[in-house]
Amino acid sequence: MRVSLSWLREYVDLPVDVTPADVETALVNLGIEVDEVQDLRAAVEGALVVGRVAEVEELTGFKKPIRFCRVDVGDANGTGELQEIVCGARNFAPGDRVVVILPGGVLPGGFAIGARKTYGRNSHGMICSARELGVGDDHSGIIVLPAESAAKPGDDARPVVGLDDVVFELEITPDRGYAMSLRGLARELAHSFGVPFRDPGLVPVPTATPQPPYPVEVRDTVGCDRFAARVVRAVDPAAATPDWMRRRLTVANIRSISLPVDITNYVMLELGQPMHAFDLDRLHGELIVRRAVPGEKLTTLDGVVRDLAVEDMVICDAGLPSTAAGAGGTPVSLAAVMGGETSEVLPSTTNVLFEAAHWDPVMVGRTARRHKLFSEAAKRWERGVDPALALVALDRAVELLVRYGGGEAAPQILDIDHTAAPQPILLPVELPSRRIGVAYPPAQVTGLLERLGCTVTPAEAPAGEPTQVPAVDGGLLSVVPPTWRPDLTDPADLVEEVVRLAGYQDVPSVLPVAPPGRGLTPTQRRHRAVARALAEHGYVEVLAYPFVSAELADQLGLPADDPRREAVRLANPLSDEEPLLRTSLLGPLLAILRRNLGRGHRDVAIYEMGNVFHPQSAAGAPPVMGVDRAPTAEEFAAADAVVPEQPRHVAAVLAGDIEPAGWWGGGRPAGWADAVEAARLVVAAAGIDADRVTVRAAELAPWHPGRCAEVLVDDLPVGYAGELHPAVVAALELPKRTSAMELNLDAVPAAPLVPAPRVSGFPPALIDVALVVDEEVPAAEVRQALIDGAGELVESVRLFDVYLSEQLGAGRKSLAFKLTFRAPDRTLTGEEAVAARDAAVAEALSRFGATLRGA
Repeated sequence: MRVSLSWLREYVDLPVDVTPADVETALVNLGIEVDEVQDLRAAVEGALVVGRVAEVEELTGFKKPIRFCRVDVGDANGTGELQEIVCGARNFAPGDRVVVILPGGVLPGGFAIGARKTYGRNSHGMICSARELGVGDDHSGIIVLPAESAAKPGDDARPVVGLDDVVFELEITPDRGYAMSLRGLARELAHSFGVPFRDPGLVPVPTATPQPPYPVEVRDTVGCDRFAARVVRAVDPAAATPDWMRRRLTVANIRSISLPVDITNYVMLELGQPMHAFDLDRLHGELIVRRAVPGEKLTTLDGVVRDLAVEDMVICDAGLPSTAAGAGGTPVSLAAVMGGETSEVLPSTTNVLFEAAHWDPVMVGRTARRHKLFSEAAKRWERGVDPALALVALDRAVELLVRYGGGEAAPQILDIDHTAAPQPILLPVELPSRRIGVAYPPAQVTGLLERLGCTVTPAEAPAGEPTQVPAVDGGLLSVVPPTWRPDLTDPADLVEEVVRLAGYQDVPSVLPVAPPGRGLTPTQRRHRAVARALAEHGYVEVLAYPFVSAELADQLGLPADDPRREAVRLANPLSDEEPLLRTSLLGPLLAILRRNLGRGHRDVAIYEMGNVFHPQSAAGAPPVMGVDRAPTAEEFAAADAVVPEQPRHVAAVLAGDIEPAGWWGGGRPAGWADAVEAARLVVAAAGIDADRVTVRAAELAPWHPGRCAEVLVDDLPVGYAGELHPAVVAALELPKRTSAMELNLDAVPAAPLVPAPRVSGFPPALIDVALVVDEEVPAAEVRQALIDGAGELVESVRLFDVYLSEQLGAGRKSLAFKLTFRAPDRTLTGEEAVAARDAAVAEALSRFGATLRGA
């Protein structure tokens, strides 16, 4: 919201010496955010003066009318001589007073003014229009000062056109609707500076008459609990909006339209009460205020045909045929948001019906978002408007229209009032001190709340009924909030107002003492260890949205009966294209891989750790729980029964080179083995010994059936790794040989307590063996056979080479292992090491028919 300092001063007696910075500080201390403070004097640089047109010479021979003027600008030009200016406007004559900017000046937008020759004449300066000065939208002619103006040639023109003011641009929070008006802001500043405040909303006004000015029926008193109206007849359709009103609307970023419409906007800014003006002669029958019915449409003032929802409130003309069955009249206004085309005020309007109502803020907020119509009226309604303002706003609007439009106010007044009075709040008088930690005496608490507009009286707790916050000492206060503060509903709200008005600066900045913690849980330590291990091995962590499309399961090639196809559907997704919660990390992770490849990153290794979501098999509808009490154990159990299972997974994908090429040699592309190694890395970081891990061939989408490994811990599957299926790679537009792994971290057993290793001081015995086995025999199983056969003396067995050759025979391969033997109490003899090696080879021979290569 934008508001000028001069307008604020009409309602609050700010000190004469107060500066814009003082006002800004006061507003911020009151909890009102100030986005910008704009000094309008600086909008136009240089000499901007009043001039009197002395002579006008019409220049001919040009495509458009041009006038050569001699203007008296007093002594502002330093010589007192007439200023020669070329001007194309036609709305002035000799003797008129105008606004002139002299050479050296700069208009808004950086438009510099100088002396130049144009149309065959010398022009020294410019005669300005409202748009050129930034004080209005009118560019059809230049500004001509009214005859009653006391400004003389050579006077500073800034005060004359409203450029001597300061404008504050404010950001009003959703709970402070009263602050979106001059009335509310002036009241706040009066609190801050301790000066008198003249409330324009508490003036005496005439009340409802037995006969209404126009028949109105309100059918829904929940959506509209107050509807008031008055009529002004015989308005001069040519009457213009006064300059002072137009300037204030311009400052507020509201476009001037016509006198009746401008008055409704002006009253909205002044009081905070949105209004609407109807052309009385364009209404055909009784006005009906109701909810819309299915199938109804309305063309709003912006020319858009809108499909109405059953929650929308509309004002209908009963004299027009219904556009939907059983509707009752045709909608002519989308209530509280925007009027309709069929009843808008036109340039020919002479009879005006002003409407001021009170609408349900929840309804208005939903309607505005549904139709994407965030009008100035809707912004105020959804924040809360004072229900007591309707007649005051009508009286103000009628008075302005009669004064400037020459109309006659009809004596009839309509006021259909179903509003409820604010309910008292029981406030323990010591509660502000107890909550804030600052001593607020009872007299100060009462005084601050009364300054706010509350009615405060001593009270006693109702017998047998516990209060929201029991009093400790000092008794209770009964506080009735003012009608303009619908946000005050409980004691905590009142405490906030006490500390706000007393000053946030009085609240000490004391940090609470943090309770002693127990450190990280074992699960947290495991997650951090896994993330650190992957990062240390070159993987980059990414965070993906957990939302996926329904087509992802087909793109990943999941079978029809795959449980990963069963996904939780969001009731209100961020995107209709991704309405499901992921059942695997791979889909979003592969999308991130594709995005990085598309941006020029050829070698990518990324990982993510996060939850996946599996729906409960017997999940039904969640229980409906209110906020008036804590849920019961049965309600908690019913809610838990529908919450999806959310195991934590870790996944990684690789594409491009895992080892870069350079002057040192060629690189190595990432493959299925690197994905398997990443899975081993995760399990090791989770604290699981390698002897408990088994990796075996498997088949599972989306992996290649011949290059997919299942990872098991203690013979229980925890995940898969390998190369992605070519069809998946093609469907997702990924490079060939893209590899990935995904493990269920929650399925990995807890790491056991590992005793400190015993380090032997005796030398090891190192022996290499190369075993020839069938090509389909997994190397991991051969390694395990060697470990089992070698006995207690074996310290480690590591595969270091895989060799394929026709010399080995068809379907055969050679696996070379490094065996390390060591005894904890002695140096092994050669015979002992060879015996242990032979036992290991014998076990491999027994299990897989392995033979020593070259034997």
